[in-house]
Amino acid sequence: MFSALAASFTALALMLVVGPKFIGWLRTNEFGQNIREEGPQAHQTKAGTPTMGGVLIWVAVLVPYVIFSRFTVASFTVLIATLGCAFIGFLDDWLSIVRKRSLGLAARWKMLLQLLLALLVGFLALRFGGVDTTLDLPWPNAELQIPTPVYYLIVFLFISGFSNAVNLTDGLDGLAAGSAAIVLVSLAGVAFILGRQQHDPGMTDLMILAGCIGGACLGFLWFNTFPAEVFMGDTGSLGLGGAIAGMAILTRTEIFLVIMAGLFVVEALSVIAQVVSFKLFHRRVLLMAPLHHHFELKAWSETKIIVRFWIIAAMFAGVGFALYYWSF
Repeated sequence: MFSALAASFTALALMLVVGPKFIGWLRTNEFGQNIREEGPQAHQTKAGTPTMGGVLIWVAVLVPYVIFSRFTVASFTVLIATLGCAFIGFLDDWLSIVRKRSLGLAARWKMLLQLLLALLVGFLALRFGGVDTTLDLPWPNAELQIPTPVYYLIVFLFISGFSNAVNLTDGLDGLAAGSAAIVLVSLAGVAFILGRQQHDPGMTDLMILAGCIGGACLGFLWFNTFPAEVFMGDTGSLGLGGAIAGMAILTRTEIFLVIMAGLFVVEALSVIAQVVSFKLFHRRVLLMAPLHHHFELKAWSETKIIVRFWIIAAMFAGVGFALYYWSF
């Protein structure tokens, strides 16, 4: 527990110390955000705000991880999922900056890279991470045995699904970083319980890694709250989604994550519902998707949406953790 808290505060301190210089460097080199023309018109004022702040997040994560981690297979596997997704996001951000348009890595290449990453993460989890092909269900001592190919499919769906869900949520200042920190607290709690019960240093290491990422998110919020001085970009959002999915895979809480990270699930489902409704019925169920844009167009202030969505994220995380604790 002490190591996780120390790692969290170290990541937070690094963000606060290095953040201003890094943001200045991004601004000097004109690494600015390109805003989609089809998005809310109010967002056009954010054009040019420094992006790729996710690079700083992962530097702030790696330093305390190296200091406090035991380098167990479990934490290293989650770190691979995290940095692998972050690298895909970095490619997307870089192409957007080079092309000077909000158009980065093609979706098919992004999905292919996520598939390759998922295969690697699934292999490491099964072969070396102490994970088997069972899913814990939200009922005491209930498990579901699944075939190995289906397990790999689930790993892909979670890594791809949650990395893109966090990316979709990253549309308002501080929304994704704050919500991700909340989910990571609940996952750190799961790792703490497993570490105490199983005396597994891998679970303790996962708690430390979650502390590193959560602390970095909180430090990033110092500069990312409205009005944002920097955006995390896909480098940050895809990486955070990969971290959340990786934590669930190594702690075997995939089913519970759907509830713990319910805000991200709802944001992703809002986009799916909007697309399906328009394709089938030529009608939109929301004024604009994802869901936070719908409330923007209903004249809610950005800060009101962010704080209320943080509250909803905390409710989902609390219910998911309570359900896990009850079924443990």
